[in-house]
Order: sequence, then C-alpha cells, then structure tokens
Amino acid sequence: MARFKLTIEYDGSGFVGWQRQENGFAVQQALEEAVTEFSGETPRVFGAGRTDSGVHALGQVGHFDLQGDYTADTVRDALNYHLRNVPVVVLEATQVDDQFHSRFSATGRSYTYKIINRRAPLSIDKGRCWWIPVALDADAMHEAAQVLIGKHDFTSFRATYCQADTPLKTLNVLQVERQGEMILIHAQARSFLHHQMRNFTGSLKWVGTGKWTTADLKAALDARDRRAAGETAPPDGLYLTGVSY
Repeated sequence: MARFKLTIEYDGSGFVGWQRQENGFAVQQALEEAVTEFSGETPRVFGAGRTDSGVHALGQVGHFDLQGDYTADTVRDALNYHLRNVPVVVLEATQVDDQFHSRFSATGRSYTYKIINRRAPLSIDKGRCWWIPVALDADAMHEAAQVLIGKHDFTSFRATYCQADTPLKTLNVLQVERQGEMILIHAQARSFLHHQMRNFTGSLKWVGTGKWTTADLKAALDARDRRAAGETAPPDGLYLTGVSY
C-alpha cells in the first residue's frame, strides 16, 4: 500500500465544491473517478479543505492510498490524462508515509480573495473575481483588517450553519493590497470557519466604500453575532492558494 500526496489546481466554477455531494459534480469525485480509471482501484481522496461551490484552488492538497505499484510521476500524469475534460490539474504527486493526512497534518492554510475594482464589467475574469464598480480604498481596508489579527471568537464572520466545534480561531495574516484595478486580500491561519474569508471580504468592502470605519469592524467582531457583520462575498473571487505542513 502506497500513499500519495497531491497538489491540486482547479477552477471551481462548475463544481458543487470539493466534497462529494448528491446534488452535483464535486472536485473530490472528479479525482476519485480519475484514480479508478487509471488504476482500477476505488480509494477515497481526502482534501486539506472543503472549498465551497464556485471557490477555486491554486494549491489544494489531497491524499489517497493505492495497492498497485506506481511511481509518483506516473500517478500525476495518469490523473491529468483522465482529468483532461474537467478544469482540475494535479500539479505534483509525491509518495508519503502512512502517517501523513492532507487535512489533519496541515499546520496552516492560505487564501486569497480577488476583487476587480473598475467601472467596466468583467469579461475574461468573470467567475474568477468579484466585480465591484464603486471606488474602494484599499489602504483603509488593510488598516481595518488588522483588528481581526490574532485569536478571537469569530462568530460574526462564520456561516450560521458552520459545523465547527468552536468559533475561536487564530488569524495570522490578513493583508489588503491594490495592484492597479485589482484588490487582493490575503489571509493565513491554521484553519478557517465556514464562509469566514468571504465574510471578512464582505465586511472589508464596506470599509473600502466608506460605509464602515475600523471601529465599526471591531464592533462587529466584538458583537459575536453574524447579523452584526457585513455581506458574504460571492465565491467567485476566493482561492485556496496553499497548505503548509
């Protein structure tokens, strides 16, 4: 039995998310079917994070076990051959020991949210960024974001149906930068609550438009009530960029 770690890139637009579901096609299902097609085996592919429908990945990590004798390069190339008709790519496959687990061995996860801030609608980036036509102050957004750094009760920024055992999380990084008409929001933590990054982004948008101040964002955090925070940003602009071990 050999265990393989995968680094995976995908466009989440046409998927119901990472996790297999009855209501549509999932990234996990695409990978598992590709494994079966090349190996004849039916292992489960475990992921480091359960990205939502429409959320993308530049560095998702997964793992699975195979009985057959395959090199890591063969696994990567065979999977990519059988994934050729879906927007999923295995960037790297590595053989690891059986103590490795893509989810439970992870020590950190990184996300980036992409906003296009311009008057003209999107064409090429449609479905891959959040289009906001009103002017945003990225510097004010970055300054306000710093009140969220550290260990907090993030109830105000979790989905109401989030299944995490506790709303307490430690946020290590939350940075906002402008690159021309694009605004990037970078976050890093050991783990995130359901919709946490999208709810951060929706609240920071209110800061960027001048609707909120840094004090308002801090008040929303302290309220520990989802109704106190901003809107949930659409999934289009969210990317899982990496997982650390």
